[in-house]
Amino acid sequence: MAISLSEPAARHIAACLAGRSKGEGVRVGIKTSGCSGLAYVLEFVDTIAPEDQVFESHGIKVIVDPKSLAYLDGTQMDFVKEGLNEGFKFTNPNQKGECGCGESFTV
Repeated sequence: MAISLSEPAARHIAACLAGRSKGEGVRVGIKTSGCSGLAYVLEFVDTIAPEDQVFESHGIKVIVDPKSLAYLDGTQMDFVKEGLNEGFKFTNPNQKGECGCGESFTV
């Protein structure tokens, strides 16, 4: 079981953590949302909980709670720039579909 970052994603997260001057890493999770049912959630983590799973990718700690890990196992997170837009892109082998706007997904 694992979640990985691309080099651009790791660089972006490292820059954000440096700007905060604190933080253990980034939490990747899921929440119930949108028309397809699930959405990705990202937040900085200052304290890692005992039940959290921690993966390291390109020097960045990726923290996942046990419930989310079942939906995220094998996911790669990338940071992409497309024109004026930039953001994280998830390649999730568990994903079966997504809504038309791309804000939520199903497994």
